Amino acid sequence: MEKISFTNRNNPAITMAAVINFPEGFDKDKTYPAIIVSHPGGGVKEQTAGTYAAQLAAKGFVTIAFDRSYQGESGGMPRQLENPYVSTEDVSAVIDHMTTLPYVDNNRIGAMGICAGAGYTANAAIQDRRIKAIGTVSAVNIGSMFRNGWENTVKSAEALPLIQAGSDARTTDASAESYATMPLAPLKEADAPNEELRQAWEYYHTPRAECATAPGVATLRSLSQIITYDAYHMADVYLTQPIQIIAGSEAGSKWMSEDLYDRAASTDKHLHIVKGANHMQLYDGDTYVAEAVSVLAPFFTSKLGAEGDTPRKPAPFLKG
Repeated sequence: MEKISFTNRNNPAITMAAVINFPEGFDKDKTYPAIIVSHPGGGVKEQTAGTYAAQLAAKGFVTIAFDRSYQGESGGMPRQLENPYVSTEDVSAVIDHMTTLPYVDNNRIGAMGICAGAGYTANAAIQDRRIKAIGTVSAVNIGSMFRNGWENTVKSAEALPLIQAGSDARTTDASAESYATMPLAPLKEADAPNEELRQAWEYYHTPRAECATAPGVATLRSLSQIITYDAYHMADVYLTQPIQIIAGSEAGSKWMSEDLYDRAASTDKHLHIVKGANHMQLYDGDTYVAEAVSVLAPFFTSKLGAEGDTPRKPAPFLKG
């Protein structure tokens, strides 16, 4: 693995931080299929995104887990902005960088994400045809989640106060020295309404997976963008690439994976249910992650090809 940074070509003021993982026996003189891995809302590359990136690299891919703009070790102010439109574009910004690497085959680029990162990945694929195959784990359409609740029990119209809260936060932020924030997962164990979301607290705020660069909050102003965002917008027309969707049978969020499956225009789409797993257990539960990787790896291999099977062509000799 190699820790890198590069300029975000969508916003040159922001430097992106990432980790590239290489397959065993990596040969810099060959080209490889690559997979971009996007982290959950409130997460960073060192957590579940890094876990999946490392395990897929072991299956023969060059993989990259990155911190989104305003988060983790990537640049941008205000910190912890969760603007889903920017987060979607960040997937493409990472691909921009990957296409400059001589060992990446630009015609064999895939992308996957976990939780909100899965939604951002799907949305990026709708508008970025460089993504040839898509994988999702515990997918969350962050707009739908905030509008309709974790288990799809809230009507969209009931989220209007959240738009107001985001709007008001922008006014408050303009005259304050700091930005108002909101939790993306329970900040205290007592705040969790059920066991699944208690595990979200545990994941982000205990030694289970806590990371100094992942405070588990977002700016409150982010609600202005989140509430009206639909990660699957026009998926019924433009999401035509092969897609492998993975969700836990016990996940309250499972409906968002099913929604993606139903709405995707792809004729090569698959939904795999991991029996017994909830949303969070697919982040780091050894057995559940192993099952997810056992599905994702052959999927990406079938769509992107095997490791190092394309020798890199030498640059043509140009006469002066």
